[in-house]
Amino acid sequence: MTVHLIKLAVGIDSIEHLRAVQRQRRRESVTRGERARLRHITRSTPRRADEIVDGGSIYWVIRGTVRARQRIIAIEPVAGRDGVGRCALILDRKLVPTLPRRKRAFQGWRYLSEADAPPDLGSEAHALPAELAAELRELGLL
Repeated sequence: MTVHLIKLAVGIDSIEHLRAVQRQRRRESVTRGERARLRHITRSTPRRADEIVDGGSIYWVIRGTVRARQRIIAIEPVAGRDGVGRCALILDRKLVPTLPRRKRAFQGWRYLSEADAPPDLGSEAHALPAELAAELRELGLL
């Protein structure tokens, strides 16, 4: 059974901003002589790692709204700069926009079931700006 993670994208203003930050981090890893892959480091390793790498994604909350997801390719142990064990979520480069869904702030990451995950943004919503589409959806008009 596939399970996802949901995480706040702290300091990120938009999907485009997240994409730019991730692109820069990949470039920096290459200059350090590491493989060019996208990693997100967390303090704790998910206990349900097998369910996550079996098709799971990380859903990004940007400015209080779930906006995008990225497939989690692998989960690997890593050592932090302080020598303490951490967890690296290895992410697919492709950011998939989702239907906007409000989400209150929380710390760390949380599990997200398949049933609770917002669907990918369909072609019908591309015609409207994301904020307008979200507002109309909350009003039950979309």
